[in-house]
Amino acid sequence: MRIIFFGTPLFAVPSLKVLIQAGEEISAVVTQPDRKKGRGHLFSQPPVKELAVENGIRVLQPERMNDAAFLNELSSIKPELIAVVAYGKILTEDILRLPALGCINVHASLLPKYRGAAPIAWAILNGERKTGITTMLMDKGLDRGDIMLQEELQISGDDTTETLSIRLSELGAALLIKTIGKIKDGSLKPRKQSGEASYAPVIKKENGLVRWSKTALELYNFVRGMRPWPGAYCYLDGEMIKLIKVKTVAGSGIPGRIEKAEGGELLVGTADGLLSILELQPQNKKVMPAKAFLQGRNIKEGMYLNEP
Repeated sequence: MRIIFFGTPLFAVPSLKVLIQAGEEISAVVTQPDRKKGRGHLFSQPPVKELAVENGIRVLQPERMNDAAFLNELSSIKPELIAVVAYGKILTEDILRLPALGCINVHASLLPKYRGAAPIAWAILNGERKTGITTMLMDKGLDRGDIMLQEELQISGDDTTETLSIRLSELGAALLIKTIGKIKDGSLKPRKQSGEASYAPVIKKENGLVRWSKTALELYNFVRGMRPWPGAYCYLDGEMIKLIKVKTVAGSGIPGRIEKAEGGELLVGTADGLLSILELQPQNKKVMPAKAFLQGRNIKEGMYLNEP
């Protein structure tokens, strides 16, 4: 089966790897263009591109989905199937019409919940106990296509967006190869999405600002959901402080006010309960435990962690 694979970040790597290991005919891999990253502003290749190059697969990196030369190249391949895993751009109708068997998307939620760009982060932010993977037959709507297969995954209390992404990427790879197998043997019957839809918009840097008017539980979920990007951050005397690991503590305090700063404990008031900061990262410094942070600074009860 001639397959074109669309994918970009690390999340998509297990899916491409499982197709290669299964001996599927990957005619081309489409991924985002190389981008400048880091302080040195050096060009960095997408993880999917690295895997494709290692396996001698043709790589296409269009800047625009409607580029005529790109569309002609895709058309010349005559793909039977297109698999899309966290590619990062919306496919045009011209591309969706290309493969005879359609375009499959591996989406990291139990659709119709959490349609959109950041389903993993929003599931944690909203305190969900479970999420999962959906393989979907793509159409021109945003994650509205017919469901092919779904599988659930429990969210642990320690999961961050980073750790949950790793587990979901492996589940997504397994479900993708299972979906293709069922397409081949004719046993797959897509079904319409049903139930209440929700949306998971892209996470921006400004979304990481801590709002102490939330409850301790909401902030606990917030810190986990914002890790690794953009990180949950607040300010102490104008210096940005990132919250890396926290836990909820019974008690009360004024939102954003440091209620305890001794004995290695750093407790901050919220709208309901206290938030214990276990690990944090001061601006331009390494991650450190709260005890080390308190030893190196004159932090007193009554100071505020607030907005800039």
